[in-house]
Formats: sequence, structure tokens, C-alpha cells
Amino acid sequence: MVGLGQLFLEENQRINKKVLSNGDVYVGDFKGELPHGKGKYLWSDGTVYDGEWEGGKMTGKGHISWAAGAKYEGEFSGGYLHGFGTFNRPDGSEYRGSWRMNIQHGLGTKQYSNLDVYEGCWKEGVHEGNGRYSWSNGNVYVGNWKGGIMNGRGIMKWISGDIFDGSWSNGLRHGSGVYRFSDGGFYFGTWTKGLKDGKGTYYPAGTKHPSLKRWCRSLGYDDVPSSFESRDASILNSVEVEAQRTSIRRSVSELSSSGSLRGSGRIMQRTASIDRSSSRGHSARELIFNNDLSSALSNVSDDAHSVVLDTDRIAYEREYMQGVLIKERIVTAERSRKTKHKNKFHAKEAKTNSWMNIFQSRQSYYLMLNLQLGIRYTVGKITPVPMREVRPSDFGERARIRMYFPKKGSQFTPPHYSVDFYWKDYCPMVFRNLREMFKLDAAEYMMSICGDDGLTELASPGKSGSLFYLSHDDRFVIKTLKKAELKSLLRMLPKYYCHVGKHENTLITKFFGVHRITLRGGRKVRFVVMGNMFCTELRIHRRYDLKGSSHGRYTDKDKIKEGTTLKDLDLDYEFHMDKLLRESLFKQLQLDSKFLESQNIIDYSLLLGLHFRAPEQLKAVLEPPGATTNHDSFSSDDVGVSSQGEPLIPPTGLILVTHEPSSVNTAPGPHIRGSTLRAYSVGEREVDLLLPGTARLRVQLGVNMPAQASHKLLQEEGDSTEVELFEVYDVVLYMGVIDILQEYNARKKAENAYKSLKFNPLTISVVEPKLYSQRFISFLQKVFPEPP
Repeated sequence: MVGLGQLFLEENQRINKKVLSNGDVYVGDFKGELPHGKGKYLWSDGTVYDGEWEGGKMTGKGHISWAAGAKYEGEFSGGYLHGFGTFNRPDGSEYRGSWRMNIQHGLGTKQYSNLDVYEGCWKEGVHEGNGRYSWSNGNVYVGNWKGGIMNGRGIMKWISGDIFDGSWSNGLRHGSGVYRFSDGGFYFGTWTKGLKDGKGTYYPAGTKHPSLKRWCRSLGYDDVPSSFESRDASILNSVEVEAQRTSIRRSVSELSSSGSLRGSGRIMQRTASIDRSSSRGHSARELIFNNDLSSALSNVSDDAHSVVLDTDRIAYEREYMQGVLIKERIVTAERSRKTKHKNKFHAKEAKTNSWMNIFQSRQSYYLMLNLQLGIRYTVGKITPVPMREVRPSDFGERARIRMYFPKKGSQFTPPHYSVDFYWKDYCPMVFRNLREMFKLDAAEYMMSICGDDGLTELASPGKSGSLFYLSHDDRFVIKTLKKAELKSLLRMLPKYYCHVGKHENTLITKFFGVHRITLRGGRKVRFVVMGNMFCTELRIHRRYDLKGSSHGRYTDKDKIKEGTTLKDLDLDYEFHMDKLLRESLFKQLQLDSKFLESQNIIDYSLLLGLHFRAPEQLKAVLEPPGATTNHDSFSSDDVGVSSQGEPLIPPTGLILVTHEPSSVNTAPGPHIRGSTLRAYSVGEREVDLLLPGTARLRVQLGVNMPAQASHKLLQEEGDSTEVELFEVYDVVLYMGVIDILQEYNARKKAENAYKSLKFNPLTISVVEPKLYSQRFISFLQKVFPEPP
């Protein structure tokens, strides 16, 4: 009996151990020929897994250690790290949290080798969503992340006690925000790529500042924490809720994959990617501290939350350009009350006029919902259709997609919270090909317009009475059209399609779709989706709408505000450009004008945006008469000078260098898709624009074009002599040809002028597209003079 028992034990041990031809060894339970149950697998390179198996794959709980020293203990599925587990690297870093197919995904906490700690949401191995990052030196960020970088709403608290609460982009302060200094001072303003940029207000010691709660709500923030700690708790609570949702969404099918024994080797292939992704968390720290502008101002307190300043208090209204203080004005209590009353009046007036007899506020909200529903339906329906060349029939009357969207939903449409409406999409195949031609991804297009963040109605409508909406990422502008404008666009669409296809550098407006909504009662609303020309990498400081006319082409000085689009007579600059850049610009302007002339289109404009590189000398030119600069109230960091008195931004702020695709962003924008331009000053090679201390940008036609703006000043000398003086600034130009659907309105205007016998150069050019084109080009040649 003993002999038989010993023989059975030896046979059982032989069956539970399997040696593969490559030297790998498995010891454990089998089901047929595959490991199943509990077992231990030893790879020939020294890697060891000990845990549960299912169908020849690591599935369930287990522990794996790599020869390099990394270890993981937790859940597996189908041969992947999948579920909850702890991963330790040889450098001492540790991640404890959720995994999906070998990648950190979901809720998790990671402590890096330098003792930095991130706790929050992960997506595909990087920080994504809400999270808290604590640096080993005591600094803490709590807020939103995207792609492993601080992005969206967030609060940064430095070890010094300074706190910033506001918008972030690409790891830098970008957008509106409040900076609270450790001694209690507040600065309410805007930032661009980590630098103060635009208008803001600084509240020094003892000054009451606006209500933080009201300020946050004005920016659309739902949560308004009273302290950094409450914001921290709010973020982490939302992280936990998201983690619960993620856990619920996990299906049983994820835990039951099948395959061969060698499938377990996929962990070995992905280990390096795990290690690489673990180091990405440091990018946020590097970005923010390389651009840290925090500095202590004068002693202040933060115990007040009143909107109106006390009579014995002062604040400083400031304007910055790229971190350089160019204006400052002392604000007293009397001025604050007056300004507040004035702003209330204008806000009410703007609200009354903005709906333009079409929509009240609730109906405008419904319009935006209808627009999103329709575009989502149209793009989803046309995108799967195989790509092909357009045919004449694609431009015809029958080239339409029509659908009824009842509130309760239908067989083809989802239920929604808007009103019942009819949807019509014009020439869907044509615009699908145009989006492809403009290198626009269909999914990105839908997410930009139809995402959860919604659309924003621009405060002031156009002069024509149109309503304007802006996508949440600023990439697209949606404009309502009159019936005549729609007809004009559809009539010129075949030629437009050929023109933009032939000339990739065209400056003419990019159209991405034309649609119509029919509401209850038969009211029809037509609109077009266009690229936003000012969705740029640099902040636009001045905007001009140039037609080449002097008739009514000026702006009342008391109506000029930040963001106001100025006109021809308001422009007092000449722009001097590189010889080849200028040649490329006017070559394309001539082509675009000829096209518009052939379509009898007139009254179009060149929309010009200026980004000033703001050397310290610019402050004296732009500072208004009577403005007071209190040099004792701010540090050298505010005025853009070093401790030795040198400008932080060098006087030569723009440098053209040879183009390097790997060093710049080459992704097409919604307003441009053209080739990289060549510059005469760099040996007629393709060029990038280097902005010292800021960025390196690709130079394209109408985008990131460097120039020197010459600003003429008159200075009296003696009693009757005037001496011309010029100030020269480095600027970056953005431009495009807009308002190309004005044929009907302009011709009606010309007919009325002829009837009343009011002949002048304006009415003549309105009647003759050729004359309008000539005047348009002639005017721009003066604005952009030839180099000497």
C-alpha cells in the first residue's frame, strides 16, 4: 500500500509541473492543457507570477515580480494588470489604485521617488480629471488635469502661503483667476501662458475686495469654496464618486478573457510603458515652477468681501501685456460706485438688444440645444459614408438631410429637453469633404460643438442682427444667417469648394456646415459654422476690421473697450514684414479677391488681430494722460524688470529660425491649414517664429506672422514746426477675409444710394465688385508697405 501511495504522489507532482521549450516553467493547477486555478509561472528571464489563472491567462488575484525589481500585487484579467492593485518600481515610487490593461486608469494614488504625491483620477496612464498633487517642498495643487498636465479650474497653494484660484492650460495659469498673496492681498485678472495679460485689479492692504463667491459664479463655477481646504475636500469627493461610477460600469465580461499560455507575456511587453508613464507626473511641477510669478506685495488683509470700496481705501486697476505692466489707475470708492451703476445700465441695455426680436433667453437656450442635437445627428450619419469625390448633384436642391426631433424622441432621434423642431442639413457630402479638406477630425468637431460644455452666446450681436455662438474651446463660431445670405452661400458653394481645394493658403473664411432649424409655428433659423480666426496660441491685444473705406469707418472713443473691433480710420500703424512673407500674403489676397469678384461678392473685410510683444518701453506709449504709476506698490516682477533694472522681455522679441516640425505644433487649426511659409531673411527657407521666453510657433499665412508695427507720433517743435516721430513695436499678426456673404445687402444699399443720387466712391465700389477689389488691395498695400 505504501508503494502505491508514493507512486500516486509522484505522478500527481509530475502532472502539476510543466516545462516549456523556451525554459519557462509552470507549477500549479491545469484544466486540460491550460493553467487553471492557482499556479506559479517562472519566465526564463527571472520574472515570477504567483496567483490565480483562468483558461491559460492570469485572471484573478496574484503577485508578479520582474527581474528588474518592479513588483505588482493585485487583480489581473486576461493576462493584464486589470482591476485594483499596487505597483512598486525599483526607484521607490509606488502606485496604488485602479488599472485597465496594464495602464493606470481610474482612481489611484502615486508616490514618486522624490516623495511627490498625486491622488485622484487617471486615464490611460496619466492624470486626467480631478486630482490633488502635493510636491515634496510643500506646494499643493487641487483641481482639474488633462493629459497629465494641470488644465481647467484649479487652485495652487505655494509653501509661501500664496494661492491662485482660476483657470489653467497646459500646466500654466491661463484665463481668469484670483491671486491671493500670503499677506492677504488680492489680484483679480487674467493670465496668458503663466503671465499676467490683460486688465485686472490689485487690492492692497486694508482694501475691501469683491465677493469671491460672486466672482466665481460670474465665471460659471458652480462650486465656490470658502477656503483651499474646502476646495480640496470637494475635489476628492468628486473623485470618489467618479471611482464608484467606474467600478459599477465594469462588466463581468472584462474578467473572462480567453487565450493561450503565452498571452501572459504581454505584461512583459508593457512594463516599460508603465515606467515611462509614471514619470509624466513631474511635468506639471516643472511647468509651473519655471514660470512662477508669485511675489509678496504690500501688507493687506483678507477679511472683507464687499463689492464697493470704502471711501478711505484705494485699489489699482492695471493692464498687462505678456507680464509687463503698461497701465495703472488708482480707483477710489466714488469711482467704483459710479462705474458699478454705469455697468449695470449697459448690461441691461445689451441684454435687451441682444435677442434681436427673434429669441428671448429661454428660446435662445432651446436653439443651442437644437443646434447640438442636429449637428450630432448629421455628422454621425454622414461620417460612416465612404469618402468620394463630390458630384454636381451634391450641390443640388435634393442634397439635404431632413429629420424631425420630437421632444419624447423617435425611432431615429433621442429624447431631449428642448422643444420639438425640424432639422435640415444642406449639402452634407460637400461639407463633409470640406471638413476633411480642412483636416478637421469628425469626432473633435462633434465634441467641440456638441460636448457637455455647450455653447456660449456672444454678448453683442453683429451689426446685421445675427446671433453668434462660440464653441466651448473657442475653435468654432456659429452665426445665424438671413435667407438671402443662405442663398448666396449655396449659390457660390461649388466655386468656393474648388477655390479652397486649389489654394490651401486661402485667407477666406472656412465654412464647416450650413443648417436650418424650423421651430413650432413655422419660424425658421438658418446658421453657418465657421472657424474662429482668433483661436490662437497668443493673446490678441487689438482687432481691426478693414474694408479700405473711409465712409463711417471709425469707432467712437468712448465706446472702445477691451476686445472692441476697430475700423479703418482707427488704424494708425504700418506693418513692415519680411519680403517673402509679404509677397506670399499679397499673392493670396489677390487670388481671394479675384474669386470674390467673380462671385459678385462685395463689402468683405480683412479681419486683423495684433499680438504685441510688449517691451518695457511700450508702457509709456499706451499709458493714458493722467494715469498714475505707484512704483512703490508693486514689485519688479509686476513691471517686467529684473533686479538690475533690465527688461524681462528683450527689446527684440521676435526671431525667425529654420522650421523644425518636431519643435512646433503642426496640428491644423479651425481657421488655417496652409503650408509653412518661407522667409527671405532666413535664406528663403521655411521658418518658425521664436518668442524668447514664451514659445516657438509655426509661421503660416495669416497665422503667427511676425512684423514691426510703426506707430506715427507728432511732436511740436517751436511755434509752427512739427517733427514726425515713430515708435516701433514687435507684433505677431493674425488675419483672414470675412463677411463674404454680403452680396444682397450691399446691392440693396447701392440701389438706394443711386435712387437718392448720393454718388460717392463708396457707392460706386459697392455697385462694381471689381472696383471694390481694387480699393481693398490698394488700401492693404499702404497698411503693409513694401520693404525698402
